[in-house]
Amino acid sequence: MVVKVSAAAGTPDPVATPLPWLDPVLARAQALAHAHALLLHGALGDGLVECAQRIVSQWLCEAPPQRSSPCGECESCRLLAGGVHPDLFCLLPEEWLLRQGLPLPDGAAGERSDAAGGKRKPSRQIRIGEVRAAIDWTARTSSRGGAKVVLVHPATAMNLQSASALLKTLEEPPAGVRLLLTAAEPARLLPTVRSRCQVLRLTPPAPAVAMDWLRAQGLAEPATLLAACSGRPLDARDLAAAGLDAARWQALPAAVLQRQPGALGSLPLPTLIDVLQKICHDGLILAAGASPRFFPEAALAAPAASEALALWSRELARIARHADHPWHEGLLVDSLLARTASAWQGRFDP
Repeated sequence: MVVKVSAAAGTPDPVATPLPWLDPVLARAQALAHAHALLLHGALGDGLVECAQRIVSQWLCEAPPQRSSPCGECESCRLLAGGVHPDLFCLLPEEWLLRQGLPLPDGAAGERSDAAGGKRKPSRQIRIGEVRAAIDWTARTSSRGGAKVVLVHPATAMNLQSASALLKTLEEPPAGVRLLLTAAEPARLLPTVRSRCQVLRLTPPAPAVAMDWLRAQGLAEPATLLAACSGRPLDARDLAAAGLDAARWQALPAAVLQRQPGALGSLPLPTLIDVLQKICHDGLILAAGASPRFFPEAALAAPAASEALALWSRELARIARHADHPWHEGLLVDSLLARTASAWQGRFDP
């Protein structure tokens, strides 16, 4: 399927560098101009998607190749900005498309019907049929007479069968075809996939660069949210967009331990579980006599014992894997807060 990614869904300006710290990795991508398959790996919160989009823009731009950035003026750049470039094929999981507000391959807007007429959730995997469609597409003539690009995001969404089906094309693609794979955790890819790609690493920005960028986005106290997100500026920006400014973030541990769900606002369940995991992490660090990582030390009371907290932290990791289950959210939130408070007091109820 050719996915038409609109500007509203996050297609960047093809001329302006979307994030200033991407310049070095984009220069390295330019130096690999003859590589037919690139594996870009890094964190989403550091701009993985934005970097991939920029590389695709450079590959498809029809301006002279010596340019260091896409021109933004040629017909190809205009088609890409409009989300209708005929020589771009995006392999994306259905679940990702739905989360971005884009149509599923059959145009459905929610759950899709299976062969038996029941309902199934959009897939989190890139399946073999979708990979085969991409391979067939690469064999066709370029619509604009230039490069053709296959974007696989994230490549770790390919299951064993779909990844295996792509191996021959990765090794010997048709003339003019280039493939860009993204991965936050490249170790999860088949070794045979990794070995067929030139690897390009997206390095995180320096803290000063990240804080300057966050201030430009309107964050008044970026250091607190940057620490909350392990130094990843896009994640910090998203926390602020969810209503968690620096003051609210620092107040979260006390609100959680006092079982005050109203202080959490309308955080999505995966974000709430992530917050609880970070509170548990910092509690364990405090119990070991070290400085917390995600919250200021003044925001945390010392836990009664570390054993119960460690057990609850492992249980939270299990719950996080099922965050999309159709829970009764109100009851689940109450339970999560109660069990976190109990674990902090040294009690763990399996």
